[in-house]
Amino acid sequence: MLLPELRAEVCALNNELPANNLVAWTSGNVSARDPETGLVVIKPSGVKFRDLTPENMVIVDLDGKVVEAAHKPSSDTASHCYIYRHRPDVFGVAHTHSRFATAFAALGRSIPCVLTAMADEFGGDIPCGGFALIGGEQIGKVVIETLAGSKSLAALLQNHGVFTIGKNAEEAVKAAVMTEDNAAIVWAALQLGEPLPISAEDIASLHYRYTHVYGQ
Repeated sequence: MLLPELRAEVCALNNELPANNLVAWTSGNVSARDPETGLVVIKPSGVKFRDLTPENMVIVDLDGKVVEAAHKPSSDTASHCYIYRHRPDVFGVAHTHSRFATAFAALGRSIPCVLTAMADEFGGDIPCGGFALIGGEQIGKVVIETLAGSKSLAALLQNHGVFTIGKNAEEAVKAAVMTEDNAAIVWAALQLGEPLPISAEDIASLHYRYTHVYGQ
């Protein structure tokens, strides 16, 4: 069996999606790209999260061709692979339909950076891209276009949901969790009034501190 350790990691991280209330039933997926072989491990299509095992993860190449699998790969596989091919710095991708973030996506609205936590994690707004149909590379193209020139690890897809990226799959899943947490707070703030802006200078300072100073 190819990539047993990465299979186990991807399986565990897929289960973080329902654990953090980011998905319903079988929606959503996580993938990781192996830095040595370039192969991608991704969730199988339509399998319930509680039934996921390292063995039933699917391995594909960077063009989405199945290399080793007992199941069909996620319907988002082509878009995950498109992202990997066009972002050599990305080794993890997550996709969710988390409620508050997807509410912004339904309106085609970016999530404004009005919280220090957003400035820390995303370095600005979480941008919203256009509409794309599921099943091919189209969503991946929108993600790449939407994140071009942005520090954000997350992009909203109009009428669809959230895609996040990272230097590994755990970072991508963390970005998905933080996207939803911040989306919920911003949504609540919008019910009360107009959120107060944070200056671009302060956002840049917060993001630098978080990415270069914070933590061990």
